[in-house]
Amino acid sequence: MKVAMASLIGTAIEWYDYFVYGLAAAMVFGPLFFPAFSSVTGTLAAFATFSVGFVARPLGGIVMGHFGDRIGRKSMLVTSLLMMGIATVGVGLLPTYEAIGAWAPVLLVTLRLIQGLGVGGEWGGAVLMAVEHAPRNRKGFYGSFPQMGVPAGLILANVAFLGVTAGVSDSAFLTWGWRVPFLFSAVLVVVGVVIRFTITESPDFERAKESSGTERLPIVAVLRHNTGAVALGAGAFIGINAVGYIYMAYLLAYSDEALNLDRSLVLTFILLGSCAWLVTVPTASVMSDRYGRRKVLLYGSVGLAAAAAALFPLVDTGSATVILIALLVTGIAMGTVYGPLAALYAELFPVRVRYSGASLAYQLGALLGGGLAPTVASSLYASWRSSVPITVYLTATTLISLGCVAAVRHRHIRNSMPESPLSTDRESREGDLTRQEGEGDTVPLIEVKLFEGRLSEDTESRLIDSLTDAITGVLGDSVRAQTWVVLDEVPARRWGIGGSPGSTPVA
Repeated sequence: MKVAMASLIGTAIEWYDYFVYGLAAAMVFGPLFFPAFSSVTGTLAAFATFSVGFVARPLGGIVMGHFGDRIGRKSMLVTSLLMMGIATVGVGLLPTYEAIGAWAPVLLVTLRLIQGLGVGGEWGGAVLMAVEHAPRNRKGFYGSFPQMGVPAGLILANVAFLGVTAGVSDSAFLTWGWRVPFLFSAVLVVVGVVIRFTITESPDFERAKESSGTERLPIVAVLRHNTGAVALGAGAFIGINAVGYIYMAYLLAYSDEALNLDRSLVLTFILLGSCAWLVTVPTASVMSDRYGRRKVLLYGSVGLAAAAAALFPLVDTGSATVILIALLVTGIAMGTVYGPLAALYAELFPVRVRYSGASLAYQLGALLGGGLAPTVASSLYASWRSSVPITVYLTATTLISLGCVAAVRHRHIRNSMPESPLSTDRESREGDLTRQEGEGDTVPLIEVKLFEGRLSEDTESRLIDSLTDAITGVLGDSVRAQTWVVLDEVPARRWGIGGSPGSTPVA
């Protein structure tokens, strides 16, 4: 639990840094850094700098994933938090266009790139530290702690801006008040770094390193053996990320420009919706431990698609009550999808390349989802002066994710790259898999050994699928079990009914 709480606190701080930029882009970056443009075009330019950070996120995931899979998760978590904190404080100290001209937006983009590199390596490390320390049948719940850090960071960012806007005049806010939330990051980062130094390294990583060593180039191994998992993982994230960044960044600008709503009122509603998102994350994650990741994600994805289709039509009513309900419902839908994703991503990849694989899939989804969403929405509104194209765009992203979640079946969630089991000692491994967890739950081990001999990859795949389907048909999807298939004395983990050894079913 200590590691889970540390992941929550550190992730909340890091995402606070990330979200204050999005809120500032919606509120002040246009006139301060792009004064030559009109209001709508200036907002578009500000969100373009916001999107730049997403371009750097996959690179950050690859670089930090490489070292996270080679030397450990802990050191990369400290590095990512320091990068994010330094860049955020730098934005708070940055002169505006009026003071240094064109250098202002150039430096703004540079600092945003550093933020993107930092957050690119943050999520994968934080999630893996929580999930890999977790009891085997509660990985969804423990994985929800770093997931809660995202809405918690948004809540902190909203509270910071609400406090400043309530305490100073509009002119003072535009002159210096907007800098306060950025500079406050220095205090939060010091706290986060101290906390992260106190946690221990991932036990899964340590065991894998001792038993089978580390990959020399983890990202190459991922692209060679786990491209399907990367594609499905990225696709599953596009919808929730697109809706999330419209929700937390663009909606504020839209409600001001298109509807002339009070800024503080909308910030308050986003804050309340974020609280609903925060509460739903652990609830959905616990349900995924009980009923399976895929089932909970499917229901959540359907709900998210419906919420995306209704969001802007409800906001366009201009009714405070209707807008609040829309944001609360959308927050609940986002939490239902976002919560179980942490454990799912961890279960998609083998331990030796898990940091690289999970980070790449997540950050590619973020680039294609949230990275484009505010800029696309701004462009659509500037062209059409209507929210209808935005609604179509958002609904399309959620349907793409729904399709990817539906495609995630047990035969896709297979570690195609051979690796040694978590323990090379069979007796120890069986003890781990059958030990009691939680309220007396036991996790049975089913071990299937095939004759030694060479099989073609296609034959092997079909044989494993047939065995898995047969076992699932006899025992049922609700039975937690782990099928181990041993071919040529090389254990290949096969998720027939469960996720990683003893974890929750995905089908």
